Amino acid sequence: MQTFTANEAKTRFGELIDRVQREPIQVTRRNRVVGVMVSAEDYHAMREFYADRLRRSLKQSAEEAASKGLTDEKLEQLLADED
Repeated sequence: MQTFTANEAKTRFGELIDRVQREPIQVTRRNRVVGVMVSAEDYHAMREFYADRLRRSLKQSAEEAASKGLTDEKLEQLLADED
């Protein structure tokens, strides 16, 4: 992964846009990574990957809770804000 300083990224922005179509680019400020530029295609693929992972985790948790007898009613009782 290539690295550009924030100043380089600012002055060479057009070049960065072209480069991120091929690979992610790190942007640093004061020798610290402050961001990573990726193509729109990679960004959408990452979002879909993590959304799918979250959906699977939620489904698995719901199935496990149901198998252990957790009902909607019991969940409401557990989550009730009692004073």
